[in-house]
Amino acid sequence: MQPIYIDFLNRFDVEALAIDDDEILAAIETSLATQGRGEAVIEPRMHLEPGVSNGHFNVLRGALKAPINLAGVKVVGDFVDNYTLGLPSELATLLLLDPGTGIPRAILDASGITDMRTGGMTAIGAKYLARRSSKVLGHIGARGTAYWNVRLLDRLFDFDEIRIHSRRPESRDAFADRLSQDLGKTVIVTADWRSCVEGADIVVEASRLMAPEPLLHTDWIKPGALVVPYGTMSAVELSLTGIMDKMVVDDWGQCRAGKFGSLRAHVEAGLLSEATLHAELGQIVAGLRPGRETEDETILLWHRGLSLSDIALGHAMLQKAARLGIGQKLRWA
Repeated sequence: MQPIYIDFLNRFDVEALAIDDDEILAAIETSLATQGRGEAVIEPRMHLEPGVSNGHFNVLRGALKAPINLAGVKVVGDFVDNYTLGLPSELATLLLLDPGTGIPRAILDASGITDMRTGGMTAIGAKYLARRSSKVLGHIGARGTAYWNVRLLDRLFDFDEIRIHSRRPESRDAFADRLSQDLGKTVIVTADWRSCVEGADIVVEASRLMAPEPLLHTDWIKPGALVVPYGTMSAVELSLTGIMDKMVVDDWGQCRAGKFGSLRAHVEAGLLSEATLHAELGQIVAGLRPGRETEDETILLWHRGLSLSDIALGHAMLQKAARLGIGQKLRWA
């Protein structure tokens, strides 16, 4: 057997790549279109709960056909108390494989990938589902994915007003300072949920709750807004789906199953079902289903996170790493 080498990108390598906003958005949009055309395989995520701390592992699996032509498995920990140890709540590893032979192709630190691709999914969703004239963003949550939500959304919409809120004042203040510096504009820190989201054109709910709690009230949502809830534990009222003209998900297979997710109760109550679902986002990106059609549509996007996004962004990073000579080759066999 010929020697087999795999590419390895650690956290420092990923940072050195300096993947820019447009590269992230292009990778995510390409993966969504591939999924929408039926040129991908995706399995519902699995959960592993070790039972030794307040957290769990998510295991995401999928494959993309040519031109990417890779299968992938990502394991990402979701441990909400990690901040007490000076660690991110989400630490992840991505394994990429040849879908024809099973040969491992690459191992990447995927903590940054998780944050970037989640923000990319939010932003591409807004590209197709939010009003083009959207100028006010209300964002709940200040964890890692929050930064890329705001940054990539602002890349597409150039907001006049960005509001943020999170449970811990020190967290939201630091988050606002970072965003203000990187985006070159004022970011408003709010003391409560209502003043953050009421009247916003785009509302993103990325809270970190210990248990479901309806903190985002339906009557705060502006008609014509796009609402993107994706917290592990639900923070929305059951009535939220009742005001929506369209409900869109990233993958219905994984949204309808499992114990976690911001709209789990809505699925169990039959408020979100195959009958009430408008489309998967990939179908809209691929041009098979319409996105926003009128200015007055109020639309909901629920994304659980796709392995396909991880694979596509990992592939983009590997291509850039090869061009720049970043990373290591490891002997596997």
